[in-house]
Amino acid sequence: MSNTQSLFGGGRQVAFPALPTGDVIATYGTYEEAQSAVDKLAENDGFPIQGAAIVGNDMKSVERVTGRLSWGRAAGAGAASGLWLGLLFGLVTTIFTPAGSNPGTGYLLGAVLLGAAFGMVFGLISYAVSRRRRDFSSVMQVVASTYSLVVSAESANRARNILGGTQGTTEVTTIQDANFDDGPFPPVA
Repeated sequence: MSNTQSLFGGGRQVAFPALPTGDVIATYGTYEEAQSAVDKLAENDGFPIQGAAIVGNDMKSVERVTGRLSWGRAAGAGAASGLWLGLLFGLVTTIFTPAGSNPGTGYLLGAVLLGAAFGMVFGLISYAVSRRRRDFSSVMQVVASTYSLVVSAESANRARNILGGTQGTTEVTTIQDANFDDGPFPPVA
């Protein structure tokens, strides 16, 4: 932990991210399998589950293409995001307006329609600017190749006994020996 001084005096403790300590008791191919193993440990009364951690290994960025982008989809997506923004502004204005001069639901509907219209225009402008460079829509996510279940060294044998019948590759590796820090780039051959 580090003590940082704020602009107005006084300090606060800042926790820096660190790998959990303990033993890697099993490695799974999917997050759901690792989560199921932790659930099995949690169901066992008396097991110190608060010391368990799921560590993702070999992180990769995956961009899943969701469809072809067109003028209609750009306008629709822009209108939808603008609609939500208009609804937010309309609700905030309606809630914080004094009771005697409350504009009513007509104002809220107008804010929603105006937000959708502006969102549609901005969506079309954004599509026109990026056209021919990116004619598809996608969702970006970070996934791991494998997921290691780490528990404290004191409860590692008990966790292995509880998970004895589960799928996954069991390893007798301490977290310090495990190679979790390969960096963002693969080794050059």
